[in-house]
Amino acid sequence: MAKEQLAVVEMIMNIILGKTDGTSRVDFFPQKPKFPFDDPYLQPFPRTTPESQGISSDYLAAMIRELGTSKYTDMHHLMILRNGKVICECNFAPYRSGIWHITHSMCKSITGMAIGMLIEEDKLSLDENIYKIFESRLNPLAKIFRPTVTVEHLLTMTSGVTFNESGIVSGNDWLGSYLNASISGHPGESFQYNSLNTYVLSAIVTERTGLTLTEYLEPRLFQPLGITKYFWETCPQGITKGGWGLFLCAEDMAKLGQLYLQKGVWNGNQIIPAWWVEASTGKHVESLAGTFGYGYQLWMEQRPGSFEFNGMLGQNVIVYPDIDMVIVTNAGNNELFQNCVMLNIIRKYFPKEFRPPRILPENSCAQSILRRLTAEMETGNNIFPKIRKGGWKKNFHGVRRNSWNTVKDIPLPDPHSCMKLLDGKKYELYPQSVGLFPLVIQVFHNNMTEGIHSLSFSYEKGDFLANFGEGNEWHKIKVGFGRAQETWLTLHEESYLIATLGDFTTDENGTLVLRIEITFLEECVKRRAHIFFYDDEIQIHWSETPGKGMIMEGLESVTEELSNRFLYGAFKENGGMDVLHRLMEQAIEPVITGKLV
Repeated sequence: MAKEQLAVVEMIMNIILGKTDGTSRVDFFPQKPKFPFDDPYLQPFPRTTPESQGISSDYLAAMIRELGTSKYTDMHHLMILRNGKVICECNFAPYRSGIWHITHSMCKSITGMAIGMLIEEDKLSLDENIYKIFESRLNPLAKIFRPTVTVEHLLTMTSGVTFNESGIVSGNDWLGSYLNASISGHPGESFQYNSLNTYVLSAIVTERTGLTLTEYLEPRLFQPLGITKYFWETCPQGITKGGWGLFLCAEDMAKLGQLYLQKGVWNGNQIIPAWWVEASTGKHVESLAGTFGYGYQLWMEQRPGSFEFNGMLGQNVIVYPDIDMVIVTNAGNNELFQNCVMLNIIRKYFPKEFRPPRILPENSCAQSILRRLTAEMETGNNIFPKIRKGGWKKNFHGVRRNSWNTVKDIPLPDPHSCMKLLDGKKYELYPQSVGLFPLVIQVFHNNMTEGIHSLSFSYEKGDFLANFGEGNEWHKIKVGFGRAQETWLTLHEESYLIATLGDFTTDENGTLVLRIEITFLEECVKRRAHIFFYDDEIQIHWSETPGKGMIMEGLESVTEELSNRFLYGAFKENGGMDVLHRLMEQAIEPVITGKLV
């Protein structure tokens, strides 16, 4: 078994066993800064009415309603441009405008842009063998038996290198592990999506320029486009991750799409070589089932000539050159890539045959309805609530109380009285294996929990706070009732802006329940807790989204890698995987107990 597979298995077992120390073989160092709210935003797009650009406000309102109400979507940000002007923007509560958002694999397309620039500067070529570029990093045997893997193979996800995303938890030397890993099949033969291909492209930029990918792009791409509010993580060896780890504002994502729509030209200057835009946006390889092909670090879309910068869970820049349109989405869907409900809704509204006119008559009534709808979505006072799996709503506005309150004549709890009742109460929790950071954040940012050991409540000057003790830190989280309250959550010197919404209810026995939803406003994830109060004890039921479904899917992909192992086969045949899945599900959605002190 390869060391990266062993590392993943070890991490899974530590999560199942509730171990909060030693769950990562990768050295942690704090990277992420707070979002720079005070910095001015540069080069914003002009805003105008949809009708002035040939799109109906009614049409866009219908799409927003469908995106906002689908139980399969969790929209965060939406921005639509036509002819280089913003005709619609919508932020879905508690997410708000003007703040960066994790892009996941959407940033692979930016790394691809850097490769095009490097080739234009005669510092790289598509047919170069990566094992020659990094010859000093290979072990002697690898130098003898390596096939040729070219830069183009990395760009098209056809390298066949087996060291993939699971390897990021196996140690600090990702580049060395990739270069010395085995190869499946023949390079260039088949599409195998692997984020480490993009990471190696980032490493090539550093190898050829002496600059990190971020340093290389700053004067060549980010500054010319006025992109100043961004942050891109590095690996433990200081190489920009390239394929993930970038935080970027939605409007800056739109700038990148508009840049490609304009064949690499921005403010009259050729930023990206036009030949590279054309080459990278053409289909080079067939991709996954249900998708439309892959270019150089970006995906083809359904409309002829269209393409997409795509990141998991709903981070997209969709470019429709034939109708001069760019659509940006940020979301937290429980689906990974292109073949998903959210994109299919967008495709439904912009099918191949959609040909809008240059201009439409202004429609002040429809524009007013669209403005009201987007305002309601951003404040959370929308009239389109939806029920989530497990009974959770997208927000708590207009939540239907438990039906047994009426059937059993159980009075609804008064929030103010409940806050006063809990003021000053403190509970010691066990087991101490659950953290405020969801598992997705812990793994992607290598910021592992030390386990929450205490929970107390305070009611100060009208603010209700849930105070969580985790490791040596206390997190004082303001809980909003009716509207989420924002707080900075700092763990191991990394700060994340969260919005927390609370609601008091009862179970069928009249037991008081506090429901808390913590939204990570810069991320795709939410943390949820049902806290049941029993005399001098509490019980907390934890969950997260995107959660169990996606994490279990990832577990399946890891175990699939082990399928040719004899012991794995015997384990699976004897029902071992069912047991493992149940244990993992319990670890993803744990129940912990607290005692009043």
